[in-house]
Amino acid sequence: MKKNMGSIDKLLRLILAAIVAVLYFMGIIFGTLGIILLGIALVFAVTSFMSFCPLYVPFGINTCSKEEK
Repeated sequence: MKKNMGSIDKLLRLILAAIVAVLYFMGIIFGTLGIILLGIALVFAVTSFMSFCPLYVPFGINTCSKEEK
């Protein structure tokens, strides 16, 4: 897999995933919506650590700078 996520993209995904996780475990978001958002947060965290987003490939999106490749 070739990297297609830049540093800012990865950081924003991790921050968003952390916020959703905190809100879920504090009971602010719950139920079906909470579980769905927690799943999305998990996907954001995993793709951030891998520096690869499969959804970027079909659209030709690449937020990775030339120095990061």
